[in-house]
Parts: sequence; structure tokens; C-alpha cells
Amino acid sequence: MDSVLKTGTAEAPKENRIGLKSSDYQGGKSTLCAGCGHDAISNQIVRAFYEMSIKPESVAKFSGIGCSSKTPAYFMQRSHGFNTVHGRMPAVATGAMLANHRLMGIGVSGDGDTASIGLGQFMHMVRRNIPMIYIIENNGVYGLTKGQFSATADEGSKLKTGVVNDLHPMDLCALAVQLGCGFVARGFAGDPKQMINILKASIAHDGMAVIDVISPCVTFNNHEGSTKGYQYSKDHQELLHQIGFVQSYEQIEVDYEPGTVKEVEMHDGSKILLKKLEEDYDASSPIEALKRLHRAEEEGQMLTGLVHLNPQKKSFISLLNVTDDVLATLPLERTRPPKEALAKIMKDLM
Repeated sequence: MDSVLKTGTAEAPKENRIGLKSSDYQGGKSTLCAGCGHDAISNQIVRAFYEMSIKPESVAKFSGIGCSSKTPAYFMQRSHGFNTVHGRMPAVATGAMLANHRLMGIGVSGDGDTASIGLGQFMHMVRRNIPMIYIIENNGVYGLTKGQFSATADEGSKLKTGVVNDLHPMDLCALAVQLGCGFVARGFAGDPKQMINILKASIAHDGMAVIDVISPCVTFNNHEGSTKGYQYSKDHQELLHQIGFVQSYEQIEVDYEPGTVKEVEMHDGSKILLKKLEEDYDASSPIEALKRLHRAEEEGQMLTGLVHLNPQKKSFISLLNVTDDVLATLPLERTRPPKEALAKIMKDLM
């Protein structure tokens, strides 16, 4: 990035590789509660897209219903946006990505919008490997309806009223791995360094990237007894690895001891660097990913990092052999079969 330019005594804002400032990636003023983890994620999205030099006008933002689904209004206001009905964001996003595969899609949902009413649509979106980033802002409660437990609430966790959750939680990372997702990660809204590198890697990934982010609800789920509050998450966070990300146009200079870093090349030439911590974890193995997720649950850990990565998995656009032209802009004569073709189809069906 260019060095900072000075104008008089004030420093001019830095620009990225396409000449845009960080302010070009901002959105409207947040109306969420002060300290909400969702606002931290919005800031991390702004920084990741700015540093990756993604043109805001090339991005399409999608959301459903819930506190999390308000957040696309708080970043990249120059991008396209579609706020759908409750749980139906995956269907709308799938249609939009097929209609214009040149757009970069980012969906923001919540644990209620994804794991409850929208679960069926989420599962089929993962199966199809729609090329977009899918962020779940996971706080374990329904923030818009006064903090009832959601499907991701941990068994034994308590509400502020003292009510204890008796139901087993749904692990959306494990579900995504089981369904064959090629990029699965878990982050914590209070760990911006890790989150920004996860987001950068998801931008470079060609296919669906599912990111489950523990995002504390300061109003309903940040008290003693909560397992998704700031203090609990900090005390129980278990890092799989340290994540580094090197963009394709940067000179790669990595300092590490032999055997301690795994380098994975993405579709655009960028590289993810996974620095091993206490254990030798292979993010390319879905079986190892599921075993490690289950172990974390048994030990009460909040496992964060790149859970599973398969950059060779083909996206739905590739599998359909979609034309290079944007489908939404094709003229009628290219999309409507001629009378002779329809006659042949009817004859073949007889």
C-alpha cells in the first residue's frame, strides 16, 4: 500500500489499489445496541473488503430478518442490497448469483434466521456450493423478540431470567462440513485480527464460504451463565491455528520453522498460511474437522479458525457451465428457444 501522503499538517487518508479510501466502504449509522458484536463484524467486513481492493459496486449484499440482518445497511452503502423475508435469504441470493455471476455475494444472517426458519434453505445453498460468503452472526438468542434461546444456544446456558436451556445445540460449522462446504470457519467478533484474515480468505475462495461468528448480544446474552458473551468467549476460545493471508499481488515473505506452517493457494493466486499451534490439524480433512468440532463441544471450548478448506471444490456456476455473459442481460432471442426446438422437445416426450 502506498505510503501516507501529507497535506500541510494533516495526513491524507490512505487509498487501496483501486484508489478508494476506507470511508468508501462505510455504510449508514448503526442502530444496534452499543457494544453489539454485530457492529464489530461490520467494521471487520469494511476493513477486509477495503484491503482486498474489492470495488463496492461489484458486491451484492443479502440478509433476512433479525438484528444481524440489519447490518448490511452499516457497510458498503455503494453496493447492491436485498433484505429478504425471514429465513429466505439463501433462495434470493441463489437466484441473484445465477442471474449475475460477476457480482461478489455476501450474505449476513443470524442463528435464528439460519438455524431455525431458514435451515432448509441454508442446507441446500451449501449443497449447491453457491459462490458467495455466508456470515452467521451467532449470539444464541433471538434479539429482536426479547432474547429467547435460539437453536445454537448451548445446553445448560442460562437466560438473564434464570431459565436454563435443556436442548442440544446445533453446530452450523459441523453441518456445513457434513454437507460438503469447501470453506468453513468460525470466528469471534472480539478477535478482529483473526476475523479479518478469515474474511480475506473467504473473498479469495471460489465457492460458498460459511463463517459462523460468535457475536455477543450485550442486551440479552452477555451475563454470567451465558456461553456466548464476551467474557465467556474470551475465556473458552480455542484457536486451531494462527491464520495469515497473503494477497496474490504481495511479495510472499514468511518467517517460520520447518513443518510449522501449511500454505494453501487459492483460486486467485492468494495464499492462506495456517501456523500450527498445539496440535497438527489438517484443515483439508472433513473427517478431522468433524472430530475436532465434536471434541471442542465435549470440552466446552469455542473452537475458532479455519475449520475446513477445499479450494478445488467446483462452485455451482462452474458445474452449470454458465455462459461468460451475464444471464440477466441476455436478449430474448438468446434465451427463448425457437419454435423448432420446442417442437422437437415435445416430440421426444411423446
